Amino acid sequence: MPVEAFAILVVIKWCGVPVGVYAFIHALMQRPDAYTAIDRMTKPAWLGITAGGTVALILFGLTGIGWILWIAGLVATLVYIVDVRPRLIEVQRGNRW
Repeated sequence: MPVEAFAILVVIKWCGVPVGVYAFIHALMQRPDAYTAIDRMTKPAWLGITAGGTVALILFGLTGIGWILWIAGLVATLVYIVDVRPRLIEVQRGNRW
């Protein structure tokens, strides 16, 4: 693998880590009753998912067989950010009439 391609993969790998950290911290700061209000899994479940995803983003890279676990970690954290986070914000904000 050329050095340039490897450098790009390293940059992509480490760009995923802040995403996972952000997802975990956001999940940690939310009220537990907000998770049940949006009919999603509980707060401890999402904390486990985002923590596990973040650990996978840190430990595994995009080379070798570990890329499958890296992708799984990225998908887990992105599901929280794209699906759960907006609903949590909406429920905790309430109607803004």
